[in-house]
Amino acid sequence: MKKTTDNLIFLNIIFTVGLVISNVVTAKLMYTGFSLFDNPITLPGAGVCYAFTFLATDVIGEIWGKKEANRAVIFGLIGQVFATLLILLTQHLPAADASMQQTYEKLLGQNWVFVVASLAGYLIAQKWDIWVFHKIRSRYIAKHGDTKHRWIWNNASTMTSQILDTVVFIGIAFGIGFGWLFQAEMRPVLASMMVGQYVFKMLLAACDTPIFYLLTKNTKQEEIVLEEFRI
Repeated sequence: MKKTTDNLIFLNIIFTVGLVISNVVTAKLMYTGFSLFDNPITLPGAGVCYAFTFLATDVIGEIWGKKEANRAVIFGLIGQVFATLLILLTQHLPAADASMQQTYEKLLGQNWVFVVASLAGYLIAQKWDIWVFHKIRSRYIAKHGDTKHRWIWNNASTMTSQILDTVVFIGIAFGIGFGWLFQAEMRPVLASMMVGQYVFKMLLAACDTPIFYLLTKNTKQEEIVLEEFRI
């Protein structure tokens, strides 16, 4: 991918759309057929959509640098807050059909606990992802002077940040919001959700590595090294 303004805008769009849609479809749970602690492991519909946000910031960080990656996170936050406000506004407008209103509220109704959990997990995980990505990247470049093994920081940053995202989101939304953290019989369910969802996210992170390499393969090595030491 060439280092152009159009490509940067495109990646920011992918990032923001992936973030907004992941929060819209997060209510759908998928059964995996596996169990942990005698509890079935379920996965949120947001899992696949949200994975694209980490891929987008990794590509932005690799080509345009840490500053632009952080800027994408801020733009994404603004986009998510704006989308939430639009959904709430539409929800409270007069409805011509009561059944359609009920369907809307069931599908798109915003639970404030889930909103807080989502935003908290998002900010913590994305900031960690960018920090780890560039920390490992800068040390590798300082030692080797190239980015041949960029899968190291690509995977290390995403896989560790997904731990934070999973624990923070599920901990707040289900642990505190539903009170499972304070119920002995529900703690194993909470743990199985965290472990199961993290394993799923980790596999997705590994799968996006070839895409990351494909999108960053034409980046000039000289530009990468110089950009790193400007950060």
